[in-house]
Amino acid sequence: MTKAPKDTRERLAKLKKTIEHHRYNYHVLDREDISAEALDSLKRELVSIETEYPELTTADSPSQRISGKPLPEFKKVPHKVSQWSFNDAFTEEDIKNFDTRVKKFLKSSFGSDVAPTYTCELKIDGLKVVLEYENGFLKTAATRGDGAVGEDVTENVKTIESVPLRLSEDADCIVEGEVWMSKKEFKKLNEARKKAGESLFANPRNVAAGSIRQLDPSIARARNLKTFIYDIARIARVPESQFEELETLRKLGFKVNPHYAKCKTISEVVSFWKEWQKKAPKEDYLVDGVVVKVNEKKYQDALGYTGKAPRFGVAIKFPAEEVTTTVEDITLQIGRTGVLTPVAHLKPVSVAGSTVSRATLHNEDEIKRLDVRVGDTVILRKAGDVIPDIVKVLPEMRTGKEKPFQWPSHVEACGGDGSIERVPGEAAWRCVEKDSLAQQKRKLYYFISKKAFNMDGLGPKIIDVLLDNNLISSASDIFELKKGDFANLPRFGEKSIDNIFDSIESARKTTLPRFVISLSIPQVGEETAHDLASHFKTVEAIQNAEIEELQAIEGVGPIVANSIVFWFSEKKNRELVRKLVRQVKIERVKNETADSKKLSGKIFVLTGALSTLGRDEAKERIRSRGGEVSGSVSAKTTYVVSGESSGSKLEKARALGVKIVNEQEFLDLIR
Repeated sequence: MTKAPKDTRERLAKLKKTIEHHRYNYHVLDREDISAEALDSLKRELVSIETEYPELTTADSPSQRISGKPLPEFKKVPHKVSQWSFNDAFTEEDIKNFDTRVKKFLKSSFGSDVAPTYTCELKIDGLKVVLEYENGFLKTAATRGDGAVGEDVTENVKTIESVPLRLSEDADCIVEGEVWMSKKEFKKLNEARKKAGESLFANPRNVAAGSIRQLDPSIARARNLKTFIYDIARIARVPESQFEELETLRKLGFKVNPHYAKCKTISEVVSFWKEWQKKAPKEDYLVDGVVVKVNEKKYQDALGYTGKAPRFGVAIKFPAEEVTTTVEDITLQIGRTGVLTPVAHLKPVSVAGSTVSRATLHNEDEIKRLDVRVGDTVILRKAGDVIPDIVKVLPEMRTGKEKPFQWPSHVEACGGDGSIERVPGEAAWRCVEKDSLAQQKRKLYYFISKKAFNMDGLGPKIIDVLLDNNLISSASDIFELKKGDFANLPRFGEKSIDNIFDSIESARKTTLPRFVISLSIPQVGEETAHDLASHFKTVEAIQNAEIEELQAIEGVGPIVANSIVFWFSEKKNRELVRKLVRQVKIERVKNETADSKKLSGKIFVLTGALSTLGRDEAKERIRSRGGEVSGSVSAKTTYVVSGESSGSKLEKARALGVKIVNEQEFLDLIR
C-alpha cells in the first residue's frame, strides 16, 4: 500500500477542520458562511483522498456522516425582429428592485400609480431558436446568433416532433423558444458513448446546441430533441397580455411549458422563484431560473427596451452552482488593447456541468479585495459569465506555503522595456508598448502551424478568441485547456470543440525538430532546428549548450549560436520549455545508421509540386538519410528536384550547372 505523501496528509487535516467548522456554523448556529454547494465540494475532495488512501479514514472524519441529407454550410438569416437578452437578477432584493424600476417608469409614463401584474415562466437551459411561419407553414428556423443575424437551422429543427410544420391557423408569425434535450435522453446518450469508448458529453444543453448546429440533420433526429415555445415576436393580432400569448401559442399547436403563472404582486413572484428552486431538479429538463415579464402588453410597450434588454422583463437565476478548488498560478494576460488582466490558473474542477481551469481576477484591486494567493483554496461560482468567478478565499485552508501575488512594475511580455501604466480613471493597467499583442499572436500562430505542432483543429481565429477571453497567455496554456473553458464562448458547438481537443491531443506527440521550431527562437529555422536535433538529441542538451559547442555544428555561425544561448538564458523561455516538456512527448532521435548517412553531404532544393509526396514528407525523407534541404539554389546545391509547375529555381539551377532530377529520379535517390 502506497503511503500518503506529507502534503496530502496536511491537506486532509485542513479539510477535516474546515468542514467541521462550517458544519457547526450551519447546523448548530444556523449561520451559513459558505454555500452548501461549496461545503459539498470540500467534502468530495476529502472523500477522494480517503478513497485513495483508506488508512487515513478515521471515525471522526466528516465522511463517516455520509450514507450509504447533409447541408454544405449554414446560411445566414437576418432576423426580422431583433433578438434581445434579459438582464439577470440573482437575489430577492434584485427582484424587488426590478419591481420598483417598473412601477417608477410606468408612473412617469401614465402620470399615476399603476399596479402591473407579472407572468412567471421557467427559464429553460437550452438553445434559443426563432421560427418564422407564412400562411401557417414553417418557413425558416434560425439560431439567435448575434441578435441581428442567426444561422439557418431549418432542416435540423424540422426533425423535432414538437415543432409544427403547419399551424392550426393560416397565420403569419415569428415565434421564439428553446430547444432542449431531456435528462433521460442525455443519460442514454452518454451510456451509449461510454460503451463505445467515446468521450462523454458534459450536459444536455451543450448536446442540444451542438445537435442543432450539425450540418447533418440525421444527427438532430437521432437525439430526440424537444422544444418549449414562449414568445410571439410578430403576429397580426397581438394578444393583450403575456399570459394570453402563451395560451395563443398553445392553440396554434406549439408545445408550451405548462409551469407558468400570473402573479398579482412581486411577493408572489418571489414565492414562485423560491418554489421552483426546489422543484426544478425533479423536471426532466434543465431549468436555471425564472423569467418574469410584465403581463400587460400596453405596459410592455410603454416600458420598451434599453440598449441590450427589455425593461419589462428580467431573468431571475437560481443560486449559482459553487465549488471549491485551488489556485495553481496567477498570470497576466495581455488583451487586444494592451490591458493586463490577471487570470487564475485553477486545479481543473467541474462547475455547472463543465470542467474549467481558468477564472478571471479582473484587476489589481480585485486581487487585493479577495486577498487571493497562489496555493489558496477558493470558492468558484459560475453565474453565466464567460469565465467563472472566484467569489471567496478560504483562509482557514492555508498552510503557510501560499504566495501573495505581487503586481509588477514592468511586464516583459509587453515588449519594449516592459513598461506598464494605469488606465486613467480605471482599475486597469495596460502595456505602454502597443505592438506586444501582435508579437504574441504571431508566435502563437506559428506554434500551432504545420511546421511546428501542426494543430490543424486550431487556427488564428480560435487563438484570437482564446486570447480575448483570457484563456491562454502562452503556448503551454493550450495544452492545459479543458472543454468546459469553451462552454460559454460564442460560436463553439460540440463538434468544433471536439475537433480542437482532438488536435491538441494529437500534438502531444512530436519530434525534437518540430519542438525547437515551435519556440520561435530568432535565427533558428527548419534546417537549423534539424541540425540541432541531430547533434544534441535532446532539448535539455540544446538548452545547456555553450556557444563554442553550437558553433562547431556545420551551418551554425556565431550569430545563430549567440541567439540560441541568449534565448535559453531568459527565465521566461526556460519556464516555457519546462511546461511544454511536461505536457508533450518528444520522440527520441534515432541513432545514425548506414541508411541515415546515405545522402550525407548532399544539399537538395525542391521546386514545384510532387504528385506522390507532400513537400514536408519529401524534406523528412531527405533529412532522415543525412541530406540537407535548402530554400534557395546556389553553387553548393547538389540536386534540384523538379515537380509540376516548377518556378525560377529551375532556371537558376540550369544557369549554375546544378543537376536537375525529376520526381521518379528523386524517389530512386531516397529509396
